[in-house]
Amino acid sequence: MLNRVTSHSLSKRDYVTLSSMIFALFFGAGNLIFPLHLGQLAGSHWGTAALGFLVTAVLLPLLSVLAVCITKSKGVYDIGKPLGTTFAIVFMVLIHFTIGPFFGTPRTATVSFTVGLAPLLPVKYQSLALLIFSAVFFGLAYLLSVEQSKILARVGKLLNPLFLLLLVGIFTVAFSSPLAHAGSTTATVAYQNAGFTNGFLQGYNTMDALAGLALGVTIVTAVKFMGQTDPNKAAWVTARAGLFSMTFEGVIYVLLILLGAQSLGQFKLSDNGGVAFDQIVNHYMGNVGQALLAVLIITTCLTTAIGLVAAFAQDFHKHFGFLSYKAWLRITCLASFLTANIGLNQIIAWSTPVLMFLYPLAMALIFLSIFSPLFHKSSIVYGWVVVFTVIPAVFDMMAAFPAVVSQSALGQAMAHVQNYLPLASSGMDWLVPALVGAVFGTAYYVVSQHKVTASVSAITKH
Repeated sequence: MLNRVTSHSLSKRDYVTLSSMIFALFFGAGNLIFPLHLGQLAGSHWGTAALGFLVTAVLLPLLSVLAVCITKSKGVYDIGKPLGTTFAIVFMVLIHFTIGPFFGTPRTATVSFTVGLAPLLPVKYQSLALLIFSAVFFGLAYLLSVEQSKILARVGKLLNPLFLLLLVGIFTVAFSSPLAHAGSTTATVAYQNAGFTNGFLQGYNTMDALAGLALGVTIVTAVKFMGQTDPNKAAWVTARAGLFSMTFEGVIYVLLILLGAQSLGQFKLSDNGGVAFDQIVNHYMGNVGQALLAVLIITTCLTTAIGLVAAFAQDFHKHFGFLSYKAWLRITCLASFLTANIGLNQIIAWSTPVLMFLYPLAMALIFLSIFSPLFHKSSIVYGWVVVFTVIPAVFDMMAAFPAVVSQSALGQAMAHVQNYLPLASSGMDWLVPALVGAVFGTAYYVVSQHKVTASVSAITKH
């Protein structure tokens, strides 16, 4: 179908639709609950925490979109390809399963249910209700993503505007009568001394930097279906729409974090942002608010689920073509349905250590991609940086596992070694090794290029 589309410039309306779709694909389950919970944790230090959160939840996802554009990649596979096809495949599979059927996609259903519907049901029926709800939820996600050419219209023109309308309504009511002055609320101990760092790490939970790499294939496909088939122009279109959508997302994050801090004037620190959101909306609007919240949360989570299952199926069909796009779509929807019924708390608990491993690696590859024109995607530079990043990332992953793993003999031994790494206490012990790897890799590349140039010059003279 794509080969029959002629390339043409996009109108302002097209840009708005594309930006709306990109926003909707990124803004899902975690993007609502984690900023609210961060606001409650940070209290009066919400501003500092928000800055850290915006780095990993807005700036990095934007950079991931730019990385896809600069390298003219069609997906996460191309981002890792400078390190070889084997690494690229493994990295692609890890990213897609993390933001897909293992953690990210199931979370869209569990958050929808936990926040929107569970408060309306007796506890004894909630397991059965989650089973039925998740089956319907992923059935809809499948039906709305089975035709790739219609994803843009269904998400960008229909579901996302509905979500934004509902969210604006909640903000208007909440900020017209705030529960407290955010500056007078109490911050938890961790945020009194390290608000920025903890906010930075909380941004991992949105998974958006990983999603930016994986959703590249869905966004690029949508741009092509809009008629822009020229690779250079398509990259510019994607970057421009991504900048607009991620900036708008940042504004919403700040408002959610502020709302969470203000909620401490009426409520105690909740177990998660889903509980906090439910309390806030019910306080202002009662049962009507609960119904509104249910529609809001289901709408935004469904749009993200559509993007994630479509990206999974598109990439896996491309690289494992023995199954069709629809077959891979059915597989990821079924797997996500099964994982969703484990429960939200378990999903969050086991996803955190995986994110502590993948995020440093993804950040390293994002920055390598952005600066790759300077060293021509040299595998030497990529290799040094990635190797130096992976080692401390493994330590971070082990430390973040639930106690059954982190407190084992191996976990305690690794924790002892990790204490000697710079910035280990802040969970960013990968940063210094990554920079060291970049210095060594760049130096090695410059020297090798100089030798090649010298050899060519010698041959030319003779």
